[in-house]
Amino acid sequence: MTVTSGSLRSRTDLCAAIENELSGLIGKRAASATAYGAHFTRLWELAGHNVLGGKFVRPLLLMETYDALRTRPQQKNPAATDQPRTSPPNTDNRETAISIAAAIELLHYSFLLHDDVIDGDLVRRGHPNLIGSLLAEAQSLPRTTNAEGAREGSDLHWAQTGGILMGDMLLAATHQAFARADLPHALRLRLLDLLEHTINETVAGEQLDVGLGDGIIDPHLETILMMCGYKTATYTFELPLRAAAALAGADFAVENALASAGRHLGLAFQLQDDLLSTFGDPRRHGKDPFSDLREGKETAIIAHARTTAAWPDMEPFFGRPELNGAECEYVRRHLADCGAEDFVNGLIEEQMQAFNDLLTSTIPDGVCSVLLDLAGQLEGRQS
Repeated sequence: MTVTSGSLRSRTDLCAAIENELSGLIGKRAASATAYGAHFTRLWELAGHNVLGGKFVRPLLLMETYDALRTRPQQKNPAATDQPRTSPPNTDNRETAISIAAAIELLHYSFLLHDDVIDGDLVRRGHPNLIGSLLAEAQSLPRTTNAEGAREGSDLHWAQTGGILMGDMLLAATHQAFARADLPHALRLRLLDLLEHTINETVAGEQLDVGLGDGIIDPHLETILMMCGYKTATYTFELPLRAAAALAGADFAVENALASAGRHLGLAFQLQDDLLSTFGDPRRHGKDPFSDLREGKETAIIAHARTTAAWPDMEPFFGRPELNGAECEYVRRHLADCGAEDFVNGLIEEQMQAFNDLLTSTIPDGVCSVLLDLAGQLEGRQS
């Protein structure tokens, strides 16, 4: 889809409004943090630096969907309504929607921090993440005399502790933003229920991911796809779309259709992420091209490879942290030759077909345009 200059201006304005709201949410807490010392204040400074530099995918999806629902007919088939709206259609909750959108970005960063601790990551998109920054700072500090006997790995422990604690604080800040939203009681409860559902599914997805990687859970394709849906699709697509529908006073039929479309789109994006991590150009996506292979990450790519005669040739290399470049290239070549790349591309096509089918039914035309714009980013995506 071609984006008009008017759309660009609108998106620029939205980004500015979201960033302003985020600055307020973080700035207030950073100011309060000074009472607890320099180290605690530094946590908030690093968090603010990372959060405010994001792409705002989730907040933009919420706001553009909200605006489309407010300016377009609510649904194509009014007879489909079987439940009352949680907010009257003539109520303008746009300012509150921006606050909720900003809070969802805090939620996103909270999940990233916990994920980085679980995965032991120190870098994100080619730059030190919060944990990596804390580690570098700790290693550069002069040691006091009583620190000579500090246990090995104490710097990393300090940095990862900071990641966990900041993730916890951002989760709390997200709940505060939802709970204090200037909305009718029933609608505020509805959003809080959506938030709880999102956190439950994301945590369940993370547990599945770790269980698969550690060999606790059998790596069946169905389980891997379930994990992808829980861990990525729910909070990246379903939450912003459902929240937008609730805030705009859309009918439940519209909200449910948006949630389904978001789940299909989110799964397609995650499957493509896995393809990029294994077969993509690291100069474009900025990731270690073989990290998934070294970690032994159970993806749909590997699930398919396990069903082929080529798997015994790859299995000895899978999940070895010391895997070198030549060995990784060997595995990647076998993954392509056994049809794993084509198989996952087929899964993506299935999800996109299901997504497109939903656009022809209940979802209003204006929102279809927002979703098609987002789906268009999937084609030719390199990072």
